Amino acid sequence: MKTKFSGIFTLLLAFVVQLTFAQDKAVSGTVSDDSGMPVAGVNIIVQGTSSGTQSDFDGNYSIMVDEGAVLTFSYVGYTTETRSVGASDTINVTMSEDVAQLEEVVVTAQGITRERKALGYAVSEVSGEEMEQRTEGDVARVLSGKASGVNITSQSGTSGSATNVVIRGYTSINGNNQALFVVDGVPYSTETNSQGSFLSGNLGSSRFLDLDPNNIESVNVLKGLAAATLYGTAGKNGVIVITTKSGSLKAKGPKKTEITVNQSYFVNEIASMPNYQNRYGGGFDQSFGWYFSNWGPSFERDGVDGWANDPAGVIVDTDGVPTVEHPYGTSDFLNNLLGGNNVLNQEYTGARYEWRPYKSVENFFRSGGVSNTSIGIRGASDDGKLSYTVNYGHLDEEGFTPGNSLRRNNLSIGGRAELSNKFTIQGSINYSNTTFVSPPVAASRGNGTQGWSTFGNVFFTPRNVDLMGLPYTIPETGGSIYYYPSNEIMNPNWSVENAQGGQNVHRINANASLAYELSDNLSFTYRAGIDFYNERNKEYSNKNGVYFNEAIFGFLNTYDNNVKIMNHYLSLNGSFDLSDDLGLSFNVGANSVSNTFDVEGVGSSGQIVFGVIQHFNYENQVAISGHSSKNTLGVFGSADLDYRDFLFVTLQARNDWVSNLPSENNSMFYPSASVAFLPTSMNEDFKSENLSYLKVRAGYGTSAGFPGGYPTVNTVGQSTNVNGGAAGGIITNSVSNFQANPDLKPELLGEFELGFDARVWKNRIGINASYFERTSKDLIVSKPLPTSSGYTSTQDNIGKIEGQGIEVDLDLDMFDILPVNVDGLSWNARVNFTTSENIVAEQADDQIIFAGTTASWFGGNAAIQGEPLGVLVGTRIERNDDGNYVVNASGNYGVESVMAIDSNGNEVPLGTEGSRSITPIIGNPEPDYVMNFINTLKYKNFTLGFQLSHTAGGDMISKTVATLLGRGGIPGEERKDTYILPGVNADGSPNQLQINNSSYYFNNVLFGPLELSVYDGSVIRLQELSFTYDFPQKFLDKTPFGALSLTATGFNLWYDAYNTPDDANFDPNVAGIGVGNGRGWDLLNGPSSKRYGISVKASF
Repeated sequence: MKTKFSGIFTLLLAFVVQLTFAQDKAVSGTVSDDSGMPVAGVNIIVQGTSSGTQSDFDGNYSIMVDEGAVLTFSYVGYTTETRSVGASDTINVTMSEDVAQLEEVVVTAQGITRERKALGYAVSEVSGEEMEQRTEGDVARVLSGKASGVNITSQSGTSGSATNVVIRGYTSINGNNQALFVVDGVPYSTETNSQGSFLSGNLGSSRFLDLDPNNIESVNVLKGLAAATLYGTAGKNGVIVITTKSGSLKAKGPKKTEITVNQSYFVNEIASMPNYQNRYGGGFDQSFGWYFSNWGPSFERDGVDGWANDPAGVIVDTDGVPTVEHPYGTSDFLNNLLGGNNVLNQEYTGARYEWRPYKSVENFFRSGGVSNTSIGIRGASDDGKLSYTVNYGHLDEEGFTPGNSLRRNNLSIGGRAELSNKFTIQGSINYSNTTFVSPPVAASRGNGTQGWSTFGNVFFTPRNVDLMGLPYTIPETGGSIYYYPSNEIMNPNWSVENAQGGQNVHRINANASLAYELSDNLSFTYRAGIDFYNERNKEYSNKNGVYFNEAIFGFLNTYDNNVKIMNHYLSLNGSFDLSDDLGLSFNVGANSVSNTFDVEGVGSSGQIVFGVIQHFNYENQVAISGHSSKNTLGVFGSADLDYRDFLFVTLQARNDWVSNLPSENNSMFYPSASVAFLPTSMNEDFKSENLSYLKVRAGYGTSAGFPGGYPTVNTVGQSTNVNGGAAGGIITNSVSNFQANPDLKPELLGEFELGFDARVWKNRIGINASYFERTSKDLIVSKPLPTSSGYTSTQDNIGKIEGQGIEVDLDLDMFDILPVNVDGLSWNARVNFTTSENIVAEQADDQIIFAGTTASWFGGNAAIQGEPLGVLVGTRIERNDDGNYVVNASGNYGVESVMAIDSNGNEVPLGTEGSRSITPIIGNPEPDYVMNFINTLKYKNFTLGFQLSHTAGGDMISKTVATLLGRGGIPGEERKDTYILPGVNADGSPNQLQINNSSYYFNNVLFGPLELSVYDGSVIRLQELSFTYDFPQKFLDKTPFGALSLTATGFNLWYDAYNTPDDANFDPNVAGIGVGNGRGWDLLNGPSSKRYGISVKASF
């Protein structure tokens, strides 16, 4: 018996020892995704226990586990994997993306996260991976084309130039139409504080340039009013919610400190270089002259247009080379300067100048470069309750235009701490320093007289002028000298060397939040944020330039723009199950925003000593000073009802009070409601292989647009140190020319949205489609006043705009659709499509020209009842009563600057009873549609990405194209031919007058009716192209790298504006009159850029 008991005891002891050893078994491995990249933070749990671990940054894990146990691998966005523990000590797991989970949670208004399926409105999401390693340092331009309904237009291709961001079209005439940017929960100032008007010069960056795209974790675009209600009046134009890497810390961070480094270098070149003709030189009617234009004789000797037959007779054969007298040797200006006793006159008098084409424009622009460095560090404590991130970015960008550059440094720090089971604090601080400089940029109509435009004076340089070989400085004065006999054209090289504008911006954007769990169902959140920047502006010119007073006498403006936004947010959040079928979540709170703007500086003119750029070296000084502030207080509530996970109803409301209107009109209440219905969740019978997911949604939202400034009170202007004669300097006060309107009310906006989301054909195709209708009424409009009133203008509530549009987003698994089945090969394609229009439904005035100028020969954007908002107006070809074009006695088209329309918008003869007189409508800048095709092809460790964009329609007044044609810069029709313009004479008889080539292009296309400068802005563009190689993990095992990739990237490498002349190579993506409500303009101020280079990304 004893022996038997001993045997049993021995067996039991052996079993316990075996069990003990089994529990001590160590299993390790690597978790990676489909492309072989490591996945950090994967939860690995032993089924049936609470034991577990997480994968580190390199995807590695290790866990003690029983043999025979089951490990569960789970991570948000991936399908859960299970593995049984066998004899092997190594278990490697590949995680596959779960499309349904990837779309599960999005960031909505006020930072509230919600399930995507519960949203009754459209939201677009752009991942951080789509933002980093891009050639552009401007966040808005990186976003271009990545979300439907978002229209992004660059002012030009110069580094640091401004950018226009508009969501779902223009809905206000004089009010702000720019989207709201919110960074880590705090409104982010994105103003474009231009340094002048678009006519005189419009330098200045949009302040979202201070953001580093490499530091962005995600971007959510809230398009409609139902989505943006909780932001109040600030969100009326849509909201771009940016979460930085510093502001994206989660409850569990990586336990190992992780370091990620991005290093990029790109070449930056002009993309829109015209294909200049090299057959003809300067002059008119095939006769030589030192003019702006290329209508002179041919560079070839023979022929009726050859230089040997030049009517001027000044081109001669010099030792077998055609030459003319040197432009500085025949310059009237130099002949008169110091009585002709100057260096240049003496050096070049009698000198010959070769008659041949020079590549002046091509050689003026350079190949710039873009260097971008980004370093990210993140980590967490062992228990995951404390996590942190630090990100640094450096951008060094040299533009393709001489004298243009951009420098930026960013430092971002974020942290999150769980102080207890109930308290959590989180915060981030982002610092940036951005420096931008550029030579003068202004509007040009092709004659160099509109504004001081470096581009304008370059682009119509005659082909026989060697811009880069001619001296540009007068030795005696330091002034500008150029080929024109009277020296009335500014030499662009002199502009680059002696004139500049720029900004140096220091900015801090910070926030801190406190979350307290009152119970399992209730929580309290408080968030405070500040966005402050100091924008130091400096613009100057030495004296002795030409034509413009600023250049002739010299000037210096230095001033600081200080902007501060203080934001406080307080909310009570709850989530309850009202029954087994019905759930409720809510947010109730208040939000205050204080916005102040100050400008202080000095403007000086009349430079005394050339080359000394200090205020004491100028004869006259005036103060540059101003202040404005506005406080907005809002209270809001949001309730979300969930019925059995297939019906979701959201009710929201907000009331805002603003400080710059009287109490009678300073408050506005705006509610919204939305509903989402999921038939495929309500009943499994709705599901099939061809329909796996369907959501139908609808929403209605409202908002308001409050005026800026102080339009309800009269203001007084103060001028300092005005000459008082014998009394000396005095201070004067003057009442503003603006008449206050104490009855001014906010604009009112309402929007209805209907849409659906679906996944069809075995999940091969995802569809998100939306239709919206938006109405804006009580529009705040600036109105001119008769001089008898004692004022020049006022503001009033006039008019109504009705808009509608369609947005479609497709997600396509192309190789499943085609089908193609190659192991390791995948192709995901995304298509977004947008079409919209906004019609002026009501308006008291005949027309309101709100952008451009009221001068019909220059043109403008107008609001005219019954027409799309922002139609282009200006002079047109004269018509007779039968609608025929009228040709004048010179054989050129006649010009008319006024037309009449009836109540239905149909043209009628001038003077018709009941008609309205307006400036002729010559175009509509609204595109017919915009479509983007975004592709990602993967094969093993290789990834090819490309984005194609197509804008169809949208008229533009292009002075670049008109000037290149009008001044003979690019090939046109055969110059020896004559023209008979279609039309009739004043007496109605058919026109038979012949004109030559230069008369047609110069007198009609360039300086004739503005209608002839209107072109269709349709364009197809290769927006982005990238090719990436991810080094396999096995190559990195014995290196310090956790991951390593190499990417070649190109931006705007090719485009075709197919309805403009090919040789113009015109790029329609330009905001020619700057950021604002004007569109459809190109004023020789917007050559675009193309960029290409390589990036290396490494993690440790």
